[in-house]
Amino acid sequence: MSEIALVVALAGLALVVFLVLRIQGNLEQKHREMLSDLHDGLTKQGDRLGGQLNDLREAIAVKLDARLDQISNRVSERLDEGFKKTSETFVSVMQRLATIDEAQKKIDSLTGSVVSLQELLGDKKSRGAFGEVQLEALVRNVMPPNAFEMQYTLSNGARVDCVLRLPDPTGLVCVDSKFPLENYNRMFEGSDAERALAQKQFRVDLRKHVDAIASKYIIDNETSDGAVMFVPAEAVFAEIHAYHAEVVDYAQTKRVWIVSPTTLMAVLNTARAVLKDVETRKQIHVIKDALGRLGADFRRFDERMKKLADHIRQAHQDAEDVQTSSRKISQQFQKIEAAELEAPAPAGSGNVVRLAEERKPGA
Repeated sequence: MSEIALVVALAGLALVVFLVLRIQGNLEQKHREMLSDLHDGLTKQGDRLGGQLNDLREAIAVKLDARLDQISNRVSERLDEGFKKTSETFVSVMQRLATIDEAQKKIDSLTGSVVSLQELLGDKKSRGAFGEVQLEALVRNVMPPNAFEMQYTLSNGARVDCVLRLPDPTGLVCVDSKFPLENYNRMFEGSDAERALAQKQFRVDLRKHVDAIASKYIIDNETSDGAVMFVPAEAVFAEIHAYHAEVVDYAQTKRVWIVSPTTLMAVLNTARAVLKDVETRKQIHVIKDALGRLGADFRRFDERMKKLADHIRQAHQDAEDVQTSSRKISQQFQKIEAAELEAPAPAGSGNVVRLAEERKPGA
């Protein structure tokens, strides 16, 4: 019986061993199948993720290229526009400088527009009375051509020997050179009584001439409120101021100014200085306006350059942002290629299974 029991026990043990081995084989087979399925699934998932990442990379590359092309085109357009505006600005600068140069030439012409006395005496119009010839010679040698006019006819029909065109409020200043010299010459001839009579008549002639000048050559709203009586000889002028002061005072009350060649030269130089100052002021306004427009053009140029610099800085910032995004994506690609993924842990288990640990040779 003991032998039978031993045989039965051995048979049962063998059966148990067989069943255990079979169960272990089945478990190993199922474990291999599970690992194979898991590997296949992960492989497919990796391929799918790789395809999606490739598509994403290509899409990002396309968008990045388009964005960079757009930025490059915009920068090129801005640069072209900036260069164009710069060229226009410099052309405008050259035009304004030409205007300033022309204004300077006009200013210089005021002092250079004179006529010599020899040229004057060769003119047919200079053949006349001594006073008219001398007056015209003085005026032409001092004043610019557009600042005077000889033998000018006023609105009342009176013809004046010369008018000076001065700036407002002075206006037209009439100059008369028809000075009576007959009684002046008689003052130095004959007896004392004749000389006294001639001196008295000389004062009368002076007063009459002053009255004639005041009545004919001082016109409201047309000429200046004063006129000039030109005495062609310094000796006569000295005689009047030395011995006939009452006539000088009378002429001043009539607003008639008595001048000699020397004092007329001073008056003409003063008038020329006034004209030059007025013309200079006019040209200064032109220069000031030109410089103002030039300054406005440079300010617009500076603003456009600042905007262009802002666009370039923004483009540079966008490129850096894109580079940062590309670097992050590349790092993600490297992690994916290195298979640094964690599998989810089973419920109730704290064990973590990494894909790298599951990969075994021959699996």
